[in-house]
Amino acid sequence: MEYGFWSLLPPVIAILLALTTKQVFISLILGIFSGTLILTDWSLFAAINMTLEEIVAIFSEAWITKTIMFSFLVGGLITVISASGGVQGFIDYLTKKRNIVKDKKGALLLAYITGLVIFIESSITILVSGTVARPLTDKFKVSREKLAYVCDSTSAPVCALIPLNGWGAMLMGVIGVQVANGVIEGNPAALLARSIPFQFYSIIAVIAVGYYIMTGKDWGPMAKAEKRATETGMLLREGATPMVSEEATATPPKEGVIPDMWNMILPIVVLIAMMPIGLYITGEGNILQGSGSTSVFWAVITAVTFAGFLYVLKGIMNLKEYIDYVYQGIGAIVPVAILLITAFAIGNVIGYLETGQYMASLVEGRVIGAFGPAIVFIMASAMAFATGTSLGNLWHYDADWNSDGCCSGSSSVSDNWGCDFRRNYGRSLFTDF
Repeated sequence: MEYGFWSLLPPVIAILLALTTKQVFISLILGIFSGTLILTDWSLFAAINMTLEEIVAIFSEAWITKTIMFSFLVGGLITVISASGGVQGFIDYLTKKRNIVKDKKGALLLAYITGLVIFIESSITILVSGTVARPLTDKFKVSREKLAYVCDSTSAPVCALIPLNGWGAMLMGVIGVQVANGVIEGNPAALLARSIPFQFYSIIAVIAVGYYIMTGKDWGPMAKAEKRATETGMLLREGATPMVSEEATATPPKEGVIPDMWNMILPIVVLIAMMPIGLYITGEGNILQGSGSTSVFWAVITAVTFAGFLYVLKGIMNLKEYIDYVYQGIGAIVPVAILLITAFAIGNVIGYLETGQYMASLVEGRVIGAFGPAIVFIMASAMAFATGTSLGNLWHYDADWNSDGCCSGSSSVSDNWGCDFRRNYGRSLFTDF
């Protein structure tokens, strides 16, 4: 069944409500509900039931369940690292022993460099870089908006540009499906590697963040946020509620613990090192064929376990204290997990409505094929913004935009080149949203 214009309703509702109410969770729920209303032919009770069923059905997808679980565990890892004095030790090293970070620029550069180095998974990168840099950005009165921009606009783009992580495995899986279906030809890994120079958004985003930090220029809403933070000390805007509780990201060192940066560095090194190892094992010797979600999942489990052994053996905390801190961190991530669940659910509902296919039909035969990548980028950006998920967005757009719709009836060289470009590289342009 074709839903046409109605298929745009869920993402539009989700976007408008999120922007006007600032309540992302409620906006996504109402977006899901509006979609199920359409799917159930406007039956209220059937729509309510389908909304609940779709949320529960999310856990039938193994990779989604693993994503939610490793998000919980990352919260536990960050909390226990903070309690061990690892974060404080690292900050003391940079500010007191080496006197490296002296101002706002240095604090933001720390977040930026951390994001560049830890590229195993975007949400992990954001949480780690934010946790490490936040005490310093708070000290120098950097608004949380600016810190969030630096962390977010570094993490996902870097993961897309260095695909030896969950992103790369996911992308190769998506490309592999299209190769198997005869839509494109070639080796998935080779195609992904060839697409990297065309990931213009990722490249520009990483460069722009560095430039923005070095110049220190603020404008628009960011300038207002920085002025508020500098003049009043209000790092968060009035009424703002952090998605991740400070129980995870601002846990003070356990009483009596001597801050030691190695309590942070060693677990993070284990976390990073386990990612390629996991990809190698799950890929049966081929790192490029490994499972991204499984590799990240086991990398986080290994890091959490290693941290437990390290801290207990060093006498920093006993086993019960370690477990309590991990539970505390897991609890602090609940809002993020709820957001992930609803984001994946609305992504599925939008898939049922074939919103992507409808959006593709709007431009079919109306634009030159060479504009295909730009159109995919704009539409996928809107969809990712509405659904709150990058990976879920990949699956829907990959299927919808490989039907040759935007190039049908085209006979010119430029149109055919544009269609080929869109087939091979289009997906790479929006994978960091």
